[in-house]
Amino acid sequence: MCMKNKVRILVVDDEVQILKLLGVTLTSHGFEVAEATTGQEALGLVGSYKPDIVILDLGLPDMDGLEVINRLREWTKTPIIILSARQQENDKIIALDAGADDYLTKPFGTGELLARIRAALRHMAGVENEPVLKFDDLVIDLAHRRVTVKEKELKLSPTEYDLVKNLAICAGKVLTHKYLLRTVWGPSYENDVHYLRVYMGQLRRKLEADPSRPRHIITEPGIGYRLL
Repeated sequence: MCMKNKVRILVVDDEVQILKLLGVTLTSHGFEVAEATTGQEALGLVGSYKPDIVILDLGLPDMDGLEVINRLREWTKTPIIILSARQQENDKIIALDAGADDYLTKPFGTGELLARIRAALRHMAGVENEPVLKFDDLVIDLAHRRVTVKEKELKLSPTEYDLVKNLAICAGKVLTHKYLLRTVWGPSYENDVHYLRVYMGQLRRKLEADPSRPRHIITEPGIGYRLL
């Protein structure tokens, strides 16, 4: 993605105060902002305005935000960050499985939103095409299937490596339990969350300085994991 011009963000929400707050906040941090108050308006603007990120409310007046996600994912990989009053874990899981990249609930902290935006931009900058991915002292060499921490190579099982690889390729993005289980183990394991917890515990013991306070593999309770 070309970073010479200002990063464009499309905010989709029918609450005027949210639009004002995000407009002021994002503009003050150097972003260019466009607004939409309906799903149809958002779908049109994604095509014409070509935003780098979409911030989307699920409760729109003309259609559910999930339909907006599904229609956008038919033709674009533009990162979608959900900003919604829906706080149930199942709502978050459904949105992420539909193709959203991240999910914040209202009320939200602007600092947290800005961090999620930065993570999405790093991912869109071509992380998935890089042969070597670096996360401070954690380095993942995709070409040679090597993982090192502080230049010391870790001995990972094939399953542990596949988990780290998938998290790293989608760095910053929340990957749901179902997605990781389906991708690493196969479709018949989608509901075996205990497998995932066991392996994540093993991974943290190998690559985190303090497994009880992880820096890299972050748990999104009841939803999944992200790598930072």
